Amino acid sequence: MRGQFLLAIDQGTSSSRAVIYDHAVKVQASAQQEFAQIYPQPGWVEHDPEDIWSSVHAVTRQAMQDLGTTARDLTAIGITNQRETTLVWDRESGQCVYNAVVWQDRRTADICEKLRNDAAEPMVSAKTGLRLDPYFSATKIAWILDNVAGARDLARRGKLAFGTVDSFLLWRLTGGRVHATDASNASRTLLFNIHTQQWDDELLSLFDVPRNMLPEVLDCAANFGETDAAAIGAVVPILGIAGDQQAALIGQAGLRQGVTKSTYGTGCFVIANTGLEALTSRNKLLTTVASRIGGEVTYGLEGSVFVAGSAIQWLRDELKIINSAAETGGIAASTGVVDDVIVVPAFAGLGAPYWDPHARGAILGLTRGSGRNEIVTATLQSIAFQTRDLVDAMSDDGVAPSIIRVDGGMVANDWFLQFLADILDIPVERPKNVESTVLGVAYLAGVQCGVIQSANEIESMWQRDVVFEPAMTDDRRLVLLSGWAAAVRRVREDSQSYA
Repeated sequence: MRGQFLLAIDQGTSSSRAVIYDHAVKVQASAQQEFAQIYPQPGWVEHDPEDIWSSVHAVTRQAMQDLGTTARDLTAIGITNQRETTLVWDRESGQCVYNAVVWQDRRTADICEKLRNDAAEPMVSAKTGLRLDPYFSATKIAWILDNVAGARDLARRGKLAFGTVDSFLLWRLTGGRVHATDASNASRTLLFNIHTQQWDDELLSLFDVPRNMLPEVLDCAANFGETDAAAIGAVVPILGIAGDQQAALIGQAGLRQGVTKSTYGTGCFVIANTGLEALTSRNKLLTTVASRIGGEVTYGLEGSVFVAGSAIQWLRDELKIINSAAETGGIAASTGVVDDVIVVPAFAGLGAPYWDPHARGAILGLTRGSGRNEIVTATLQSIAFQTRDLVDAMSDDGVAPSIIRVDGGMVANDWFLQFLADILDIPVERPKNVESTVLGVAYLAGVQCGVIQSANEIESMWQRDVVFEPAMTDDRRLVLLSGWAAAVRRVREDSQSYA
């Protein structure tokens, strides 16, 4: 084993980050860079693929420079990524034929609705554990092939490659030698049968996606090839890949059945490890591959909220009523829980358990006395309310968490976590390292290269920072949840005019 460091790359929705760990998986250096969000039309969200690549390249170089090291000192690399975001590129040039279509994008809502009307959803859900929703990759691929001149013909002739962001980065890092993904990312495409662990011909036919576009599917901890020396300065093995939410579950030591985590990044994602059972939800939650290590598949039950941290970005960048996310905790603490103003941040539709792609955001209950502080506090509260919707759905499916582990940028906000514990009525546990997503793929790469002896060792490496215990009365909680439910009904009724 050469080198003394692990490099973990976290390519997220709004920024890219690189973290360098030592062999004890302790952070030694990190760098982060935001990049542009592109909104061509209402409901459309895109990224420039070159922004994705250049930001990853920049943060990787910066982290090594800050530590005073080079790629020759790296033992292995792990990659985690925003899931479902779809790229299609030319196999010869490596250039994408269109911008990356982001997971939040809703342009294929009509395609999904037509497939549902054609009674395709039961088959799709049975094989993939997912729903027919523009959130996932398959309809995004079809849209690119049908809307970029000549793309479908090139795809049929084997000239184009599809990948989620991990595959695209792997292709670039290896100089185009490796076209692969891992089982967790494959399970989010609507093209992968999570029971057979194979790309599925019936699904490929339904979405009209040529098989020759697809990457090879490997375990989350596997040999994904080596970097091209020109990419980062040396030849380094890439040994771990997982979609961001599965990586966060691994980073939260969620490899045993029953562990539940909630990540607060651009969106909010709750996953409960259900072990070897691919549990079917009665409440529109998703069944997904939580991990595949050593050929053994562990499943998860997942609820997805499309807007969480991005609602705080909206307060900062569009409304311009805060200068930074860090301000929100102090504002909410001075304001107190808001009863009358309710924000429903359905900027990209509503995810689980509603799955309403036509819903639009709203602020309800405004009076002449409502101002900046009430809107900021109500926005924080909305993220807790959405989490409660997911936990209620999980509980009704027979997976009732008794405690929930949280991570992501928002969990530095103590006021938010106390309100979350109050609304969920269960303890909320914050780890010492709240960047669980990037930590998870560092663990995977560490397991594969032998720095960590086995995946079982990860449990003993996890450390708790603090537990937030619920302190709200049942009556107070019920009033708040009733107000939230009424607001969501209003938004969904209004959404019919956007359909």
